[in-house]
Amino acid sequence: MVIETFGLTKQYNGKGGCVDVNLSVEQGEVFGFLGPNGAGKSTLVKTLVGLLRPTAGTARILGKNLGDTRVKAKIGYLPENFRYHDWMTGLEVMRFHAELYKIPRLERRISELLELVGLSGHEKKKVASYSKGMQQRLGLAVALLADPELLFLDEPTSALDPVGRIEVREIIKHLKKKGKTVFLNSHLLSEVEMVCDRVAIINKGKIIAQGNLQDMLLANSHIVVRIGTPAPGLVDNLMKIAKWVEQKDDCVSLKISKREDIPIIAKTIVESGTPLYELKIEGGSLEELFVYLVQGGEAFDNADEVHI
Repeated sequence: MVIETFGLTKQYNGKGGCVDVNLSVEQGEVFGFLGPNGAGKSTLVKTLVGLLRPTAGTARILGKNLGDTRVKAKIGYLPENFRYHDWMTGLEVMRFHAELYKIPRLERRISELLELVGLSGHEKKKVASYSKGMQQRLGLAVALLADPELLFLDEPTSALDPVGRIEVREIIKHLKKKGKTVFLNSHLLSEVEMVCDRVAIINKGKIIAQGNLQDMLLANSHIVVRIGTPAPGLVDNLMKIAKWVEQKDDCVSLKISKREDIPIIAKTIVESGTPLYELKIEGGSLEELFVYLVQGGEAFDNADEVHI
């Protein structure tokens, strides 16, 4: 595991922050960390990167105990609210941080990253002249300087336009292909839905759900198939696969427990000789799930914490 937390708690005078957090993040995955404002997201991230000391519990990062200085050289971090010196140019900011990392082939690495984040041609301009989006791009480039194994991104697309968000999304996908691990903290649920493998949702300092993203969405959705005249026994056979089946005219709704059941349903219909005209998933967006859980919904069998 790249990240493991065991009852990790960080509070301020016994209030706020995050409480009894148990998470695991595997190598090479994009892990989304979601929650409303004030839920404890940034507190947890700052604790994991070593900017805050935990009140209780512990964690292991890249196989080392929390706070191990050897790990910090392998971590990249883009804070939610950061500010570089206005009088420096983007290139000077990059050189300054690269020297702190003691990175060899300094200029080549800086040039590659400026190209990657879309700042080539703007590197000699002062940070004071940068738009919020350009500053966000610069922050991402700095976070990537040391070619980190683990990257913490706290609201990385908050100041970007739609094109910039797409570019950041592609960068995250590129990092995943290289085997990097990305811990993504974001309010933009649509972005999370497009890039994350697993997610955790935190509310009032406590994890209320975590697991494989697609499985979590499936648990809050259902399958709808549009068919011709059903063959004898088809509905009975579908009931052996699904949790429940409801038929209305030429539409059949099914609740399933895992995604692997979807092709089995299609195969069962076709092999019965029943015409299959359409199969789709309805409901189950991340936004719906997030709002439901944060507002006290009792999905997932009333569990205090959901693991899927």
